[in-house]
Amino acid sequence: MKQTKSAGGVVINKNRVLVVNQNGNSWSLPKGHIDYGEDKLDAAKREIYEESGINHLELIKELGSYQRYKISLNGGDDKSELKTIFMFLFKTDQEVLKPIDPKNPEAKWVEKDKVADLLTHRKDKEFFLGVVDRI
Repeated sequence: MKQTKSAGGVVINKNRVLVVNQNGNSWSLPKGHIDYGEDKLDAAKREIYEESGINHLELIKELGSYQRYKISLNGGDDKSELKTIFMFLFKTDQEVLKPIDPKNPEAKWVEKDKVADLLTHRKDKEFFLGVVDRI
């Protein structure tokens, strides 16, 4: 099994949270692989920009990390890759969303209390529900 490191963030604007569509088949918080030579904060900012077009981010704090398997094409776990995901809390005043990464074709703002219901992977939901009171 391959083990990888990813980074991303919970991005807030007023009482809304940024969620992104990955590969046209799942909803997630914006995140992705940490590239060689990149630190986790820079990777989180880059992934947020690629998946939403947001580049005005103010770091509030680090939210910790969690592990989960990659999402398979049918929505279950692909146990060939275990990800350690580092997450940060950001705020932004940007409202317009324009994803740049073609594998992440859609992004939207969701009211904070509706985010967990939209997230596809149960580990993403568990993570979000564990930090929602701190955002």
